[in-house]
Amino acid sequence: MSGVGIGQRPENRRQKTVKVMWTAIWLAYLGAPVSDLLHGGHAVGVQVLGWIGLVAFVVWYMLLLFRTGRGERTRLVLGSLAVLAAESTLLALTLGREWLVLFVYVAIASGAALPLRLARWTIPGASVLLTAMALVVPGGTSFIAGLLLPALLGGFAMTGVRELVRTTIALREARATVAQLAANEERLRLARDLHDLLGHSLSLITLKSELAGRMLPAHPDKAAQQVADIEQVSRQALVDVREAVTGYRRARLAPELAGAKVALTAAGVDAELPGEPDPAHLPEDSEAALAWALREAVTNVVRHSGARRCVVELLERQTLDGAVLELSVEDNGSGGPASANAPGNGLTGLAERLEKAGGTLEAGGSRRGFRLVARVPVGAATDVGSGA
Repeated sequence: MSGVGIGQRPENRRQKTVKVMWTAIWLAYLGAPVSDLLHGGHAVGVQVLGWIGLVAFVVWYMLLLFRTGRGERTRLVLGSLAVLAAESTLLALTLGREWLVLFVYVAIASGAALPLRLARWTIPGASVLLTAMALVVPGGTSFIAGLLLPALLGGFAMTGVRELVRTTIALREARATVAQLAANEERLRLARDLHDLLGHSLSLITLKSELAGRMLPAHPDKAAQQVADIEQVSRQALVDVREAVTGYRRARLAPELAGAKVALTAAGVDAELPGEPDPAHLPEDSEAALAWALREAVTNVVRHSGARRCVVELLERQTLDGAVLELSVEDNGSGGPASANAPGNGLTGLAERLEKAGGTLEAGGSRRGFRLVARVPVGAATDVGSGA
């Protein structure tokens, strides 16, 4: 269907060739006018004028079909159809009933070149004109039954084909748009994952490098331990990045809590964390969103807050919308990486993650310092561990 290009303008040589061949098949029904010119006993001058009129009709008809889809104004298309109808009327009145078949092509051209809202009027109009000419032309009444039905069916069939092709084109464009949106979403996911992964890991590596540098002169053994920890963190970061790129990594609460304790301790922050959670009924997307929230919050505490104490709580609460699992991270530092009116990239990406999981994010100053609260819905009662 796309190769024929019915209802749209051909865009390359192959489509033009296919459309010419497809259209030429239906020109075989012009055999009656051709036979009339050859064997109708007309004078030479009438034959010449008849051939000129027939060729002009076919050329005008083909041009109208081929220009469909160029975005012409409706008035131009209607004017072209009026020219075809007038020429058909003139030829039928002057040469005889064999030329009534031209009105069938007028109806088909109406269905192919006009939208349905107009074609539903022009196709019956061409059929009425066909009937009127058949009543006027001598012997034309015998052609009404054989031409009226093809004019109506052919015209409305072309409107259906035209709308089908346009729908197919729209679906292809929509599919291309969906693919583009999916690619953009994957880029955003990768950007968020890399920001969260590398921000946390590089902050921990920086802290441990500073500790190793301070311990090296007096405590080389402890410095060596810090260097070993740096190697372990960097290796894990490399694994996480590879998994994030391939799309298989899913953050979990238990490992993130353990990593948070290591990062806070290395930064000299007094950490109070809940016991190991058991989110058996927590959807994977919700658990992953909370795990990313914990990682982002701890990273901000270590890098930006200057806090000396951090409290992490993980509680289940009942709301009007159902049960939610709430993660709270509060420190006594000077605040997060940015104000609430201008959140940083990390908090923005985190809010997007939670929104996709059906959750919410709150971040801002508190009486003690800075507090981040992330909530996600849970499917059933969950033993998530106690708060600090």
